[in-house]
Amino acid sequence: MFCSCGRRVQLLKFLKDSLGGDCQIVATDNSPLAPALYVADKAYCVPRIDDPNYLNEVLRIAKENDVKAITTLIDPEISLLSKNRQLFLDNGILPLCPEEKTAEYCFDKYAMFCYLRKQGIRTVLTYDSLDAFESGLERGEINFPVFIKPRTGSGSVGAHKVNDLQQLKKDFAKGDFDYIIQELMTSGDCDADVYIDCLSHEPVAIFCKNKIETKIGGASKTISFKDQKLFDFVKEICKVLEFNGPVDMDFWYKDGEYYLSEVNPRFGGAYLHAYGAGVDFFKLITNNIDGKRNESIIGQYEEDVLMMFYDAVVIIKKQDLIK
Repeated sequence: MFCSCGRRVQLLKFLKDSLGGDCQIVATDNSPLAPALYVADKAYCVPRIDDPNYLNEVLRIAKENDVKAITTLIDPEISLLSKNRQLFLDNGILPLCPEEKTAEYCFDKYAMFCYLRKQGIRTVLTYDSLDAFESGLERGEINFPVFIKPRTGSGSVGAHKVNDLQQLKKDFAKGDFDYIIQELMTSGDCDADVYIDCLSHEPVAIFCKNKIETKIGGASKTISFKDQKLFDFVKEICKVLEFNGPVDMDFWYKDGEYYLSEVNPRFGGAYLHAYGAGVDFFKLITNNIDGKRNESIIGQYEEDVLMMFYDAVVIIKKQDLIK
């Protein structure tokens, strides 16, 4: 069951391609104009995720359709699923989401930075206030230009480069977002699609790709690569954060080392590349649903496989919109 399915049409199509008639897809969204609703076997319009009846409605739909696993495709809903992991498990539904504390770290970028630094995981230098940043500037820890983004945002909304202190103060004075300030990273922009087994809680699949082009907060052109150093770094990260199922990790590469940038504990938008290169998370999910631990398939894909996003549409009659 895919909650908040939005535009993720190809993801659902690939699931059908992988599992065929053995799988029934249930999809929900709060808008009848979400394209992915129309490639699911069962589709439902539901309230917004902040509606007090939302969770009960999702659970009702899941039980009514004998759903075996549930996930969401938007960041704000991850915490909701994580807080209610046991509720889903008690109803025989595998929640593909992290443990609650990990979900909180993933959504709060500054909290994640502090936790990772404490755990000895390399990550991008981050400040949560102008005062803290100016102190760091005086100590020579950081220099302009810098990169700012909302502390709890998703995608690339509000994120941009800042060249000087005057502009930084103006951005903060606007009050549009609760900003964090980061070291500007410019080299080795890459990510990894990771599957953490829901029974062993260890990463069993890692697909690495360099970003060639990025649009609307996500990679639109990527090329696969392998690096044991990155595989090992991902394993280190998974020892200090509690994930279950698909995870999208973003990295930078600087001075011979990888730095963790962000973690989205869900199917990443460019997971399509991993699937197209033969790294099939859907079969791993099926094994976990059946109570089977997955064997590691880390690195079992080809390098230099390209992915290129393109536009596509769903056409339906108004009378056929999901009610």
